[in-house]
Amino acid sequence: MQWEKLISARRWGVANSDTQDQDKARSQFQRDYDRLIFSSPFRRLQNKTQVFPLPGSVFVHNRLTHSLEVASVGRSMGTIFYQNLKKHDAELDQRLPLISEVGNIVAAACLAHDMGNPAFGHSGEAAMSRYFTDGDGARYKAELTDEQWHDVINFEGNANAFRILTYPFTGKGNGAFALTYTTLASIVKYPCAAIAGHVKGNIHQKKYGFFQSEQASFEDIANELGLIKTQENPLIYKRHPLVYLVEAADDICYSIIDLEDAHRLKILSYDKIKELLLPICNSTRLEPWLESEFEDEDAKVGLLRAKAINNLITACSIIFMDNQEAILSGNFNHGLTDVLEEPFLTPWKTIQKISYEKIYNYQSVVQIEVAGYKVMGGLLEEFIPALINNSSKYDKKLVELIPKQFISRNTDTYSKIQSVLDFISGMTDLYAVELYRNIKGISFPAIH
Repeated sequence: MQWEKLISARRWGVANSDTQDQDKARSQFQRDYDRLIFSSPFRRLQNKTQVFPLPGSVFVHNRLTHSLEVASVGRSMGTIFYQNLKKHDAELDQRLPLISEVGNIVAAACLAHDMGNPAFGHSGEAAMSRYFTDGDGARYKAELTDEQWHDVINFEGNANAFRILTYPFTGKGNGAFALTYTTLASIVKYPCAAIAGHVKGNIHQKKYGFFQSEQASFEDIANELGLIKTQENPLIYKRHPLVYLVEAADDICYSIIDLEDAHRLKILSYDKIKELLLPICNSTRLEPWLESEFEDEDAKVGLLRAKAINNLITACSIIFMDNQEAILSGNFNHGLTDVLEEPFLTPWKTIQKISYEKIYNYQSVVQIEVAGYKVMGGLLEEFIPALINNSSKYDKKLVELIPKQFISRNTDTYSKIQSVLDFISGMTDLYAVELYRNIKGISFPAIH
């Protein structure tokens, strides 16, 4: 792969988009960021759980604040990469006029990376998949191709984000968000079809990057940017190189900032947070300064978090730069945080272990996962048969609740299923719960 092709200002769904005017093109990726941040799917992230249920007066991160922080970290890593490239190539900007935009591209992709995640996060994804594997949805298998069936039994938020950003929803125009090809490719962490499953020697681990309905769209983008195709059927590509920076920014933010949230909710003590973060801060002077200058523990944790994130940004940027040749050739089969070196690797693994044991299995986290699983599964039980059959008065009332933009122009079973998944995956946590309660009580609320 070559940076000359990998960074393109061509816009999705916009015929003859101008990519020749370099001065104009330099701002196109910032426009991607702006389009995303002002969009309804992005704003809805403020009411979607990141890890902890929204606890009222105590601030913890939701998916919107998480995405903004990931974008900040991603922009820093992209900018550092550009600056390091420029140190070794005085004519870089003349040879690659768009390379200076890497920070903006990564920031935009980070902003969008969670836009396809349903309410209740991974629990919501699991419920949507389980409806088809073990629930009433199993009856539709005979009406779908194998490729389509793998889409619905393994609902994937990353693939859903790509759909939101490229699919021509009814009344929304053919260009959807009309993002640049490079920003779109940088969002797709797992550039393969669902049926590909686990690929030995590749980065995919039972995740995927596009539904069958968007496979041709991704192929168009991949061909334009010169991504490496490794398999035709099922379709698999090597990642766009900037995906590594997007993924690392996400990993850094949720791993480190989840600790800060856990401290605010008194799940982990300040002493425990300090024990976990000081090794990544890698400074002998930091602890005495913290203890002598600050009394507030939240402030201390905030400084430890900031220093740890800064060091991880630098470390991952170096890894990306040092492995650029392998990444461009498609031979780098790890995430950047997977190959951290000491003094960061051991404490990084310890944080992941503690997070799993103490945070992700915390009582309130598990409770919302269980509740979300029930809610999302219950909504599918009602809406999918209603849209596919639409034969009874009850069915028709349910279908009326689905906004017209989500109702596919196609009438096949796969398209109807996707229409319901589009609707339900876009719900906030609270709206999903309220709709579930009202439907189970046979009461129909107005849609806003």
